[in-house]
Amino acid sequence: MEFQMQGPILVVGLGGVGSRLATGIKEKLGCDSLIISHDPKDLNLESSKILIDTNPILNPSAYLIRGISFAAKNTIAEKLESYSTIIIIANLAGKSGAAMAPIVSQISKEMGKSVLSFAIMPFKFEKDRIFFSGVSLKRLKTNSDCTIIIDNDALLDSNPDLTPDLCNTITNNALMHVISTLKDSTLPLKTNILSTSKDIPDVETSLRDSIKMLYEDAPPNNIKSALLYVVGGNKVPIGMLNSMVSTISGIFSNDSTRVSLSVTNGEKSKVVLLTSIEGETRFDKYDPLGIIPGENTLDWNEPDASVKIDLELEQIE
Repeated sequence: MEFQMQGPILVVGLGGVGSRLATGIKEKLGCDSLIISHDPKDLNLESSKILIDTNPILNPSAYLIRGISFAAKNTIAEKLESYSTIIIIANLAGKSGAAMAPIVSQISKEMGKSVLSFAIMPFKFEKDRIFFSGVSLKRLKTNSDCTIIIDNDALLDSNPDLTPDLCNTITNNALMHVISTLKDSTLPLKTNILSTSKDIPDVETSLRDSIKMLYEDAPPNNIKSALLYVVGGNKVPIGMLNSMVSTISGIFSNDSTRVSLSVTNGEKSKVVLLTSIEGETRFDKYDPLGIIPGENTLDWNEPDASVKIDLELEQIE
């Protein structure tokens, strides 16, 4: 089974990073976009928008942002009503993205929409964000027909000389490239991992680095299909392209693993690898309670949140 987009399409950007990416995706796909954030600075874009108003709290927690987002469920549902496919862009390393991704995806699922989600995971040195991002990812995957995970940390592990900002730039560009091809291609359902390399002239080295990045996230025996995007592949010899497909097929030696090749134009040659995963990834360990089956989990239907309550209490001397 594969995911196919059906129009009309709405791209929903959550938080600062999600908002900026959604604006670029809107232009590439020629569709509408919706931006949702608790920070008014994220909403200064030409797009439909919803402010999750956390005033007067200056630095709200992710749980508070989520709690206030529940009050906007009807407003969000109204914005989604006229669309068939919802694309959710969420930076799960940020408070807004991790807080609202479970809610927006749940609303979309309950409305019967086709849901494609992109989840950007935190760096491992952001230890205070690991657990919350893992819980949010689990709910996002449950509510989505197809989830693509972008792990900046795996790229940083493979290339320790990169700065965090450069890691973000490289993976965001890879995300934009995959999205730009969605109208002409399909995606495997359920969980997918996006891996790539830094800008290097040799596509075989780029492929090696992409595989190394993938190995940081999932074992090869859990990979069920691989889609190999060769950016600038129109300038690469056919023999080399064939060799790259053979290399991938040899690494993922399971007979049921399908390897496909997509060649696109580009100024520079680079490999972007999109793999479909069945079984555990390292993100499952972000939530230590994730091993508990859903039927044995209390209060799964509503994600954890805190509520802002204004109480007029007299001060007692």
